[in-house]
Amino acid sequence: MQKITPFLWFDNEAEEAMKFYTSIFKKSKIVSVTKYGEAGPGPKGTVMSAIFQLNGQEFYALNGGPSFKFSPAISFFVKCETQKEIDYYWKKLSAGGGETLQCGWLRDKFGVSWQIVPPILIELLGDKDPVKSQRVMQAMLKMTKLDIKKLKKAYQQK
Repeated sequence: MQKITPFLWFDNEAEEAMKFYTSIFKKSKIVSVTKYGEAGPGPKGTVMSAIFQLNGQEFYALNGGPSFKFSPAISFFVKCETQKEIDYYWKKLSAGGGETLQCGWLRDKFGVSWQIVPPILIELLGDKDPVKSQRVMQAMLKMTKLDIKKLKKAYQQK
């Protein structure tokens, strides 16, 4: 049983977001949907909350109204082993009005922030040789979508 579950507060897009995310990630499914009844506070029959899984990770979504907005202070880190995987998630998550940002970050059409990152980046940035890791950092800072070949090239420069 998962002990910690991300809780996403939407204005009224929880169902749309859940369907969007489960269409992108493998091993994903909608677990349950709860709708507002007579007591409200939302219109009867509309989605109040939903539980869904992305790659087996459980998420909870709520249509809680406009009181809160998403911030880049919280983001989801998607580890991508290949450039093909980076390209896939980058395209899918930024589709339909999302915004691509610097250093592998993007904001999807719902305002949720994602980091699309190859684990090799962390390895290269953590290299004991500060000159190599600095070259990788400088290369990364010039990118929006991360490019594994360019990061490796920066690392291997003489």
